[in-house]
Amino acid sequence: MTRKSIGLALSGIAALIAFSSQPALSHEEKAPSPAGAAAESKAELKLETLLRSTLEGVKGTEVIVSRVTMPPHTTLPKHWHPGEEFAYVLEGTVVLWQDGKEDIDCKPGDALGIPLKQVHTAMTKDEGATILVFRVHEQGKPERVVVE
Repeated sequence: MTRKSIGLALSGIAALIAFSSQPALSHEEKAPSPAGAAAESKAELKLETLLRSTLEGVKGTEVIVSRVTMPPHTTLPKHWHPGEEFAYVLEGTVVLWQDGKEDIDCKPGDALGIPLKQVHTAMTKDEGATILVFRVHEQGKPERVVVE
């Protein structure tokens, strides 16, 4: 996949941010709050698929747009994706950990890219976060591969 095709994909789906809050378009996965989360907190980790679509002009490639809502004191399992991932922080703060790289502190308005098959995780501290995620990868591959 070329940078040009990724750029075309991102420019085409940037307009999706405007309707990313429409629940009728989302498929929601809820996971219980992880151990160590404040007992009084009722917040849950939510992974919502807002859009899954074949990318026109790039045979066998799809784009997935998701909203990830992470409560405070949450760490996602370390994982990688069979394609490139792009994230935009909507609310809160989150730390991006990538294998072999320095941690990146992210706040609302920050956008970043995660390379193909880069092992990474996201962590929240005292504040949760909501992140809009765009993934471009080979159709039929798993969305994420968890590593130990």
